[in-house]
Amino acid sequence: MEPGMAEDPGTDRTLARQARVVSLVIAGTMILWMAAQWLGGKLGLPERYVFLVDLFALAGFLWALIVTWQIWRRGRTNE
Repeated sequence: MEPGMAEDPGTDRTLARQARVVSLVIAGTMILWMAAQWLGGKLGLPERYVFLVDLFALAGFLWALIVTWQIWRRGRTNE
């Protein structure tokens, strides 16, 4: 950012909101994944269903990683 230019407060709010969404996705994904692993063991589900839950968890974590990287990049360009 150029010296003397005012920062847009809306951008900071947007980045903070996105960071909160990412944190909720990470926490929710972890809790749901652990619950599914526990429930799968109790119910004796086949490994293919447990593997499917693992893939969904990986997709959630990958999404969170990508959005976190985008937030980091936008934060650096606003400096």
